[in-house]
Amino acid sequence: MNPVSVVFIIVLGYIIGSVPSAYVVARAKGVDIFKVGSGNMGANNVARACGLQYGLLVWILDGLKGVSVVLLARWLTPDYRVTASVLGAVAVVAGHNWSFLATLITGSIRGGKGAATASGTFILLAPTLLVAATLALATAIILLTRYVSLAVLSSVVLAGTAIVILVGIGLMEPVYSVYLLVGYMIFVRHRHNIRSLLSGTERRLGDRV
Repeated sequence: MNPVSVVFIIVLGYIIGSVPSAYVVARAKGVDIFKVGSGNMGANNVARACGLQYGLLVWILDGLKGVSVVLLARWLTPDYRVTASVLGAVAVVAGHNWSFLATLITGSIRGGKGAATASGTFILLAPTLLVAATLALATAIILLTRYVSLAVLSSVVLAGTAIVILVGIGLMEPVYSVYLLVGYMIFVRHRHNIRSLLSGTERRLGDRV
């Protein structure tokens, strides 16, 4: 792949990922998402601060960031569509998790936790059966526990394990191993949620700030 194309896709992905959907939606409701609840720029915090429907809107918008970057990567580099898509996916999640636009707004490094944006990339990159299995697992955990963070982390483990196996047996190209960085970034950004889950203080879906 042309090095210029690689850099362009990574930069484009990061910029698109940095768009602070949660901040814009919450601001339309008169809420500064960085100053309420967990202070996180994500759908779950918006749902707690503004209502479930607004959280769902943010999830969709953040997911579309992931979808758009993968589609753009395929369109701009058709001869290297898999590699470009994986690199774009990693970049867009990094942009969401450490958004330079959110940093400009707040004066400190801020961002979301990557789940919604990653899901947008995942539905285009992963085999349909794996997407369905991951979605089923996340849905079941949310219905049973109302812990969105637990659903996200469990889904990441399932998806990551499956990718390692599929790459190992040759059913997915080796470059998909790079996509595991997305799961790593999600775990890094959920480290406080992990502590809260272990201590029994994690908030559930539907809880208000």
